[in-house]
Amino acid sequence: MSTLINEFEDIINAEVYIDLDKLRELARRGVPIKVRGEAWKYLLGVNPSDRSQELTSLKAKYDEYYNIEKENADIIKRVRGEVSRYQRKMNNSNDAFSHHANIFENVIGAYMNRNRDVEYQPTFVYLCGPFVHCIKNEPDVYYCFTRLMAILDEYNSTYNINERVANFMTLFRAVIPDLCNYFEEEEVNINEWASSWLQFLLAKELQFDDLMRLWDTYFSIPDPIELHPYVCLAVLKHIKENLEELEQSEIRTLLLRLPSLDMEQVINQAFNFRHEILERQISDSL
Repeated sequence: MSTLINEFEDIINAEVYIDLDKLRELARRGVPIKVRGEAWKYLLGVNPSDRSQELTSLKAKYDEYYNIEKENADIIKRVRGEVSRYQRKMNNSNDAFSHHANIFENVIGAYMNRNRDVEYQPTFVYLCGPFVHCIKNEPDVYYCFTRLMAILDEYNSTYNINERVANFMTLFRAVIPDLCNYFEEEEVNINEWASSWLQFLLAKELQFDDLMRLWDTYFSIPDPIELHPYVCLAVLKHIKENLEELEQSEIRTLLLRLPSLDMEQVINQAFNFRHEILERQISDSL
C-alpha cells in the first residue's frame, strides 16, 4: 500500500504539471484514502493540472466560495435532519462526521442558493458525504460537490428517468433473466429502487467504503454515467443468490441498503457486461 501511495504522491506533487492520464490510469483501480481527496480534486477538474497558476486559481475559488450566501433556513433545517440520519446510518463512522455537520449545511446551502431552480433532495447529503470525509478544506468540498452535481444534472435533465428505468429493465432481462423473472414473481416494484440507483450513483444504497471505491473509477473514466447501469447490473449479479432467498419486502430492504460488496469484482463485471451488450448490438445490426 505504501508503494501505491508513493505512486500517487509522485503524480500529485509534481512541480509543474499533473499527468492526468497517468493519474486516471492509476485511480481507476482504486485510490488509497490518504491521497483520495487530493486525487479526486484533479480528476474532477477542481484543481488545474497546470500548477503554474494553481495558487492564484485556488485563492480566487476560495474567495468566491466564502462570498456565497449560505443561509437558507428551510434548507439548512432539512439538511441538518438528514445529516443526523446519515450519521446514524454510518454507525462506526459517526465520529468522522460528527464534527463536520456544519460543512454539509454550508456546502449544500451554498449550492442551493446558487441554483435556486434546483429542488432539494435528501440524497444530496449522501452525494456530499464522501467529499466531506476525504477532503480537508470546505471550499474544495463545495467545488467537488458542485462538479458532481453538474454531471448528474446534465444527464438527468437530458434523459428522462422513466425512459432510463425502462432501458435498465431491458438490460436486466437480457443479462440476468432468471433474477428478473424472480422479481416479477415476487412483484418487486422496480421503481421503488431503480430510480434512485440510476439517478444518484448508488450514493444512498452502497456501503460507504464501497461507494468511495466506485467513485474512484467513475472520476477516472470519461463516461461514468454511461457505465453506471452496468454497475447496477453487476451489483444485482453479485447478490443474486441472496436475493433469490428473500421475499418481496426483504428484497426491497436489501436493495435500498446493500451489504458490503467486492467492488473490484463488481466494477470488472460492469465493464464486461457493457462489452457483451455492445457486441450483441453490433452483431444484431449486421
